[in-house]
Amino acid sequence: MRLVYYTRKGITMKDWDRHNRIAEFVRNRRKKSDLTQIALADMTGVGIRFVRDLEQGKPNLMTDKINQILLFFGHTLTPTPISNETRRNLGK
Repeated sequence: MRLVYYTRKGITMKDWDRHNRIAEFVRNRRKKSDLTQIALADMTGVGIRFVRDLEQGKPNLMTDKINQILLFFGHTLTPTPISNETRRNLGK
């Protein structure tokens, strides 16, 4: 999905991945917990815009804030090994 958003220097195109694993995890856990995005933001101490950006797969978010939300659900960001197949697809 391509989204257009404005920056101080004009319009910038960025690739957002709504289906990345973290975005899907947070969105699914929030819904299973019967929470709105606003309620999750209030309970985790992050802004509503951050929750929305995270769930929409914005590519460059602050890891400490991501961890604030993941910790609420009993998880944290960790390094995960990737398969050889994934490496080939990445061109490495």
